[in-house]
Amino acid sequence: MRALVISGGGSKGAFGGGVAQYLMEEMGHQYDLFVGTSTGSLLIPHLALNHIEKIKGVYTSVDQESIFSHQPFIVKKDKWGGKEIGINHWNVLLSFIRRSKTFGESKNLRKLIERTFSSEDYENLKRSAKEVVVTVSNLSLNQVEYKSLDDFEYQDFCDWIWISCNYTPFMSLVKKEGCEYADGGFGSLVPIEEAINRGATTVDVIILETEVTYYNRMPSKNVFALITNMHSYMMDRIEKQNIRIGKFSATNKDAILNFYYTPTVLTTNSLIFDKKEMEEWWASGYQYAKLKNNELNEIR
Repeated sequence: MRALVISGGGSKGAFGGGVAQYLMEEMGHQYDLFVGTSTGSLLIPHLALNHIEKIKGVYTSVDQESIFSHQPFIVKKDKWGGKEIGINHWNVLLSFIRRSKTFGESKNLRKLIERTFSSEDYENLKRSAKEVVVTVSNLSLNQVEYKSLDDFEYQDFCDWIWISCNYTPFMSLVKKEGCEYADGGFGSLVPIEEAINRGATTVDVIILETEVTYYNRMPSKNVFALITNMHSYMMDRIEKQNIRIGKFSATNKDAILNFYYTPTVLTTNSLIFDKKEMEEWWASGYQYAKLKNNELNEIR
């Protein structure tokens, strides 16, 4: 059984989509199992349906308003031409007045999911032999949960995709089935082990981070920058742990792992959704996968 695993990474999912496009269209890989976390959860239902151009169109056209119904920060350029986030004081104040549990809300993303992944798409996947699994973090029970499309009705599965992407406290905290849920990456950023536990013998793993750290983070300029830096630090630790566990599990079960990391640092804040950049990242992901596989063929 061949599986495709795509990690979390916010806007960097565009790069992962480009890699997946090359693997499926040019390498001819047929996947029986798709497992995703966060932005990976957004990608995998469309990839399982082979709707690559459709999801490419989504990733290369979204902006902040496509994701956030209540945006807690503003995006501004720094003096070096890069992007950084500043606090949207008015929106944050409104969140406090409303007694919201988070600074922002991502209800627009939930609407986008339903617009782009229809009930007909869901039924087509349900009838297929492919399994699609998304990762969520159950904060109430302090555990990671994996939600398979086969186990839920359409609206519920759309909820789980959305929940998998909710990077709290900047995005929605969702209460479902009596528990509070958030981004799957808080517990399993790279769900390799789950793919192997479900029977995968060959796993293509797309990791939306560089294999080694190439930069030091800039000093935090406000509380939001501090929180994102702290989250990034914790996510980095979780990612490395997931990969170690995945490699151990693969060794014990004689599974083959093929890793696709981002070769360069795409962004230092994956909550910034820039159409032009994401279009470039999709193209660079495609080219990177092509280059990597050409090099492997030459070695063989």
